[in-house]
Amino acid sequence: MKDSPVTDHKDLASFGYKQELKRSMGSFSSFAAGFSYISILTGLFQMFHLGFGVAGPAFFWTWPAVLAGQLLVALCFAELASRFPLSGGVYQWAKFTGNPFLGWMTGWIYLACLIVTLAAVAMALQVSLPQISSSFQIIGIVGDPKSIAVNAILLGSILIVISTIINVKGIKLLAVINNIGVFTELIGIILLIVLLFLSSVRSPVEAVVHIKNTGSDFTSFPDLSVLMAATALTASYVLYGFDTAGTLAEETHDPRRKAPRAILQALIAAGVGGLLVLVFALMAAPDLGLPELGNISGGLPMLVKSVLGETTGILFLWIVIFAILVCTFAVHSGAVRLMFAMGRDGLLPFSKSLSEVSRKTQVPVLATLLCGLGAIIILVMNIQFPKVFELVTSIAILWANLAYWIVVAVQLKNRIVSARKGVDMDAKFSLGKWGFPVNILALIWSTFMVVNVSWPRTATYGVEWYNQYAAWIYTVGLICIGGFIYYYKLLKRKRMADSVQV
Repeated sequence: MKDSPVTDHKDLASFGYKQELKRSMGSFSSFAAGFSYISILTGLFQMFHLGFGVAGPAFFWTWPAVLAGQLLVALCFAELASRFPLSGGVYQWAKFTGNPFLGWMTGWIYLACLIVTLAAVAMALQVSLPQISSSFQIIGIVGDPKSIAVNAILLGSILIVISTIINVKGIKLLAVINNIGVFTELIGIILLIVLLFLSSVRSPVEAVVHIKNTGSDFTSFPDLSVLMAATALTASYVLYGFDTAGTLAEETHDPRRKAPRAILQALIAAGVGGLLVLVFALMAAPDLGLPELGNISGGLPMLVKSVLGETTGILFLWIVIFAILVCTFAVHSGAVRLMFAMGRDGLLPFSKSLSEVSRKTQVPVLATLLCGLGAIIILVMNIQFPKVFELVTSIAILWANLAYWIVVAVQLKNRIVSARKGVDMDAKFSLGKWGFPVNILALIWSTFMVVNVSWPRTATYGVEWYNQYAAWIYTVGLICIGGFIYYYKLLKRKRMADSVQV
């Protein structure tokens, strides 16, 4: 029997919150939120050149590896989404399974991740738009790294402004756009897979194992260190954000059932779809030795145009542009809900204003504006950095997996202390006896991701030491600032409580 809105409201009230956001999302909208965040047409077309540039065609193998690892994390998250169907996702899960400080730190790190991701996704326009028409290279020329970086920041800032306007309009409009966008992306992925398969010029083994391609510099399978470097780029960037369905739980009907299912469906659908796009693209490429495939001005957009022809290729690039728009909207909405949830608990500066919801649209307007502004500021701060793509995306990946690590670590601790405390046997979704091994493997995987993504590689960050260690410099700074804010708010609360008693 389907739970009524009244039941959902009562369920939310049991956690001490009242219904303020508009609960209007169904099963498909919940799935669409996670799928559009992952958005393989956005991530693959934006980041293909980085993975290929490091490891050549063999970077394909990083995709199934990351998919398998992230699926372990998603299974743990599905349990938590069933137990704690609250806006804010990972923040709430860490808070309720751990303690308020762990919840705060997880939420703080993931909020920063989402705002950085918003900036990174918006920059994806630079990879596809200039390949549709050179007129979209508004600043400088195509091929100049500095011109590309500055133009990417301009296009990304424009998109973030549009995203802010759409998000302010409310979840109902956002859900409609998301649904249309996901449906379009799914159809586009299927058509792309079929057309690339029909255009194949080599077998899968020749494409991703033997690597015997005309003029290719990748004449042998790369060693493990090279593959690990490639793992830190394309697949790791695309395959996170599947927890978005949990973040939007307070706007979903019957979230205890629908959110866990949507988390897993979004990751599996995007993972399998991306796997097929990758293998068939590598099978269809006329020459995998072209240096342009590892260049931001070429990459997957150039490959698709060369295989399908200029007209059909450009048509698919417009579908990619639409996917980028929808992905940007989804990431923005996730950041807003997390900021709202933390503000509602009084854990951010100006918490009352950040958690204030518009009566007309039932959206936290100030949180929406600040998330958009924060993403634009991040882009502008990196305007002089030619490797802006690598830096911004790597920091986003690191912070996402660091937040994931905290959640699965606390969840595992609870399982060890008490089986019933770790797994709610009455939950709508439970791993049962598989919970313990899955949780252990998820923690091992998240540890690997955090270390691997932040490793100071020249290929990712450049030759300067302060760029190579930028991810951890920013991370330590973020954690220190976050700890200061938390204890300041805690001290302020204690003083207020003492003054009331007096």
